[in-house]
Amino acid sequence: MAQQPVNVPAPTPPPNPAMYSNPVSIIGPQYCLPYPVDLAVVRKFMTLADGSFTVTDINDNIMFKVKEKHFSLHDKRTLLDPAGNPVVTITEKLFSAHVKHFVFRGASTDAKDLLFTVGTSSVLQLKTALNVFLAGNTKQEVCDFKVKGSWTERSCVVYAGESNTIVAQMHKKETVGSFFLNKDRFAVTVYPNIDYAFIVALIVILDDINGDNTA
Repeated sequence: MAQQPVNVPAPTPPPNPAMYSNPVSIIGPQYCLPYPVDLAVVRKFMTLADGSFTVTDINDNIMFKVKEKHFSLHDKRTLLDPAGNPVVTITEKLFSAHVKHFVFRGASTDAKDLLFTVGTSSVLQLKTALNVFLAGNTKQEVCDFKVKGSWTERSCVVYAGESNTIVAQMHKKETVGSFFLNKDRFAVTVYPNIDYAFIVALIVILDDINGDNTA
């Protein structure tokens, strides 16, 4: 008797960047472009100087810098544009079982300027898992975006809500001089019409949460 063929599910096709036809603006419409945006993130180690975290385009033009303020009651990071103007301010809520970050417009930390919050999905994380809630999502029953992956491998992916729809993904970009220059460099691809400043803010939060972790 002939053996019945085994039904093997077809692999999930990669997402089509053209599917994002409408701009998804979180921080500002000027950060939503109708084509994929490739960014390079450079993180220097063992330095407390401002600007240790920079984001460039594929031509090494600076897109953003991060100003860090430590050793205060609340750590604060400010995402700056190339001219040094604050794009968003990121604060961390202390004394909480779950790490939670609040992202505000510009240099503000007022509740009226809150754009979104980011929280870990569990207290103990072996892999990166973050839930993102926009300011208008006050009930926070279902997240607006989700981040999953491995921070150490720089393979985190940003999804739209609880779906499998990818809006951005990152991967390690090693260079010969990375070790000697004391830098960590990785690449990020942001899909068309997705707010790339929003994605950069998520990466800054990922760096803050996982800076001393192995996940």
